[in-house]
Amino acid sequence: MIPGSIPPGYVRVTAGRRVAIALERNAADANALLANGSLHEAASHIPACRPLQGRGVAFAIALPISRECAVVRHNQHGGFLAGLTRDLFVPPSRAPDELRIARRLAEAGIPTPEVLMYGLAPAAVVFCRADVVTREVVGGRDLASYMQPVEPESMRAESWAATRRLLHGLAAAGARHWDLNVKNVLLTQSGDTLTAYVLDVDRVTFDLPGSARVRTGNLQRLLRSARKWRDERGGVFDEREANA
Repeated sequence: MIPGSIPPGYVRVTAGRRVAIALERNAADANALLANGSLHEAASHIPACRPLQGRGVAFAIALPISRECAVVRHNQHGGFLAGLTRDLFVPPSRAPDELRIARRLAEAGIPTPEVLMYGLAPAAVVFCRADVVTREVVGGRDLASYMQPVEPESMRAESWAATRRLLHGLAAAGARHWDLNVKNVLLTQSGDTLTAYVLDVDRVTFDLPGSARVRTGNLQRLLRSARKWRDERGGVFDEREANA
């Protein structure tokens, strides 16, 4: 079900027809989860799991063996075909791409959650379902939350300053995120400084480093999302902050 080579530092874990590719340090976690269904199913049955709303439901858990804080997400299609294709993918799905892209972004110094493992389970006919487990960025808040009217202006300005640094980093690496929005920019605070992480990186493709096309594309996609959040959700947004 998973063709090609396994990245260095990762191992294959199997349970019946279910397969996971996990970091070596998390192999025992993968084995424990797969013993109770798919990675996402198993996470949903952990008593202390915390549901996180997004496209479908993700769960924040402590992994069963290492106790590492992680987020377990069930992959689903978006867009106008989502109602038809739902969570069915042609093997090996986008999960191996997400691992590959996350590693490439990290090597370029772009903050993004580490992929601890992904899992595939066979589904109807020739399809499969996929789950991805990433290291939880503890205490993170998405950019949309900084656009709330109750948010101090100084913190909103700093959130956009951190987001601009992320945009510059993505452009320098030639990384075009085709679904960059205010919900998949996650910010964490260390002292007086915010750091912006990029999420949902399976939608990232790569162009020439420093590409103006990448910079413009990422910025315009994020601006569309911020305008929508302002117009439909009452968010506070000054376009000059994004373009500074």
